[in-house]
Amino acid sequence: MDEEKLFAARLYAVRHRPYLATALFALHTVASPRVPTMAVDRHWRCYVSPSFVDRTPLPELAGVWVHEVSHLLRDHHGRSDRFAAAHGLSGPGERLRMNIAADCEINDDVFDDGLPRPRDAVHPALLRLRGGQLMEDYLRQFRLGPGTDGFAWLDCGSGADGLRRDWDLGEDGAHGLSAQERDAVRFRVAEGITGQPGDVPLGWRRWAEEAFHPPQPWRELLGAALRSAMSGAGEDYTYGRPSRRSAGLPGVVLPSLRRRPPRVRVIVDTSGSVSDTELGSALLETAAIVRAVGGRRDLVSVLPCDAAAHVTHQLCRAEGIPLVGGGGTDLRTGFAEAVRSSPRPDVLVALTDGQTPWPEARPPARTVVGLFARPVDEDDPRYRRDRPPDWARVVTVG
Repeated sequence: MDEEKLFAARLYAVRHRPYLATALFALHTVASPRVPTMAVDRHWRCYVSPSFVDRTPLPELAGVWVHEVSHLLRDHHGRSDRFAAAHGLSGPGERLRMNIAADCEINDDVFDDGLPRPRDAVHPALLRLRGGQLMEDYLRQFRLGPGTDGFAWLDCGSGADGLRRDWDLGEDGAHGLSAQERDAVRFRVAEGITGQPGDVPLGWRRWAEEAFHPPQPWRELLGAALRSAMSGAGEDYTYGRPSRRSAGLPGVVLPSLRRRPPRVRVIVDTSGSVSDTELGSALLETAAIVRAVGGRRDLVSVLPCDAAAHVTHQLCRAEGIPLVGGGGTDLRTGFAEAVRSSPRPDVLVALTDGQTPWPEARPPARTVVGLFARPVDEDDPRYRRDRPPDWARVVTVG
């Protein structure tokens, strides 16, 4: 393989996309005639076809470098896995569709300005779709068919769609990055982008903002809480659908269990000790909670609380949630108001800095507490804030 040309193309890419330099140099190249062009795995190895390097002009090869590392920075493999699990998708055909959608997300702003777009690059206009969207948005708008037959050759590797190839070295292979190293690379790139926002496309600025303020794993945390709520308060009997056991009892109609989606109430600490940045994080986490309940905004309500509980807001009734407050802190009033209102929530989520008294008794709902991350107090480094009660599931936010 012509490594001199390949690495010269990487330098060319760094010259035109300096904010991606850390990521480009973190990739370890592996020569492989089994890939059509270039491909990446989720462990940050880049598989390169020697014949592709020979026949591709250097500026175009630099653009492919940027394209492939973009898959890894934007976590397309992890997002593909989550989308497949949420929608029950499997098989190489669906993974090809995810690769196409991921390319559409990248290619609408990765080329030009010194990096020419390859003639066979996939972009939204080829599918008659609007640009500037995310991979998940594109996946909902097209299916494989005659319009995508020309993309059957596409293979950006498991780093693009999550499906491991037989030429993939895997987790135990040499020169792969650990999870901590991958996160460090993403952070450095995001830091470089926010340092020069005027020179960076909108898609990358949006990515960097999310990289600095990632939602905490509320999907996993709330998933367990919601399942617990649905197994109890989320079930009721109904005669609208007869029980299957009725077949064994002729002439007797038995009710069946009906599951309803759980209701979630988010208590946001709006006291004076909570900063505007932390309130912004609370709104980000509230959006993640909505996604955790399947996008049903009508099932999620927000209750601002400082020393007193304020007005509860349904997300389906307002574009923005006014987080009023600014006084002292006593979330006990918020918990009391949340469980007193009708309909009573199945899950309570409290987003707070932790500087509050807590209810003495467990609320009649599964409770998750998100604690805003706080630096060590330089005046008293031994200070530790009180932890929430044992009956709450606790995770640090931010």
